[in-house]
Amino acid sequence: MAKSSKYTSKQPDANGIIAWSDEENQIWSELVARQLKCIEGKACDEYMEGLKKINLPHDRIPQLHELNAVLEKETGWQVAPVPALIDFDEFFRLLANKQFPVATFIRSREEFDYLQEPDVFHEIFGHCAMLTNPDFAEFTHKYGQLGYAAAKKDRVYLARLYWFTVEFGLMQTENGLRIYGGGILSSPGETQYVYTDKPDISPLEVTDVLRTPYRIDIMQPVYYTINSIHDLFDISQMDIMSLVEKAKELGLFEPKFPPKEKLAS
Repeated sequence: MAKSSKYTSKQPDANGIIAWSDEENQIWSELVARQLKCIEGKACDEYMEGLKKINLPHDRIPQLHELNAVLEKETGWQVAPVPALIDFDEFFRLLANKQFPVATFIRSREEFDYLQEPDVFHEIFGHCAMLTNPDFAEFTHKYGQLGYAAAKKDRVYLARLYWFTVEFGLMQTENGLRIYGGGILSSPGETQYVYTDKPDISPLEVTDVLRTPYRIDIMQPVYYTINSIHDLFDISQMDIMSLVEKAKELGLFEPKFPPKEKLAS
């Protein structure tokens, strides 16, 4: 995770309400309108069903208690306000307790199209709809429990599993390729990119995922697909830490991207 942020999360008041400015609500409104068009015919059914359940306001940033009322009823989850950046300990602790961290700031207009760190739009629009799905919710919960108990060196491997599922997961359906990962669903560029011939898209094998390097600041050269959202539940029941040991023995795959220092020219 990044070491510092130029953004500062807003603190809820005594009643749990966050005071968003008119401009912040306007940015949210524009982001939602744009992204709803982008994901049409591309987001998985489970996401679209979840979007109806959480009933996001389009004209303002939702208050967290509004989301919690739905998530608690559907899967027992909550969203929790956090600073712009949190460490892995806190991240895993929250997930282990069925609390999804939401950084309570929204991007500036200067970073309207791309933001390297997760803001309130990414966290809510990208992830909360999927948290109404029991299989996805159980996978995320078990993942948090595993990560919280894991050693630091093992968390690096576990981070790849989260990255290629919760953030950048794809699903092969009878209607074609569909998106369930929040990192894609909240990004107009990535939503379009996955349907080009540029990325390498393969069926998800957990050990392969654990061995696949990634970078957060580029379009993903590699994606993995599941066949149904229930596959995530099945993965949550596996002995994932034994697969981490296997991945360590086998070693990482060769990265399909240049190292950062070679990008500048």
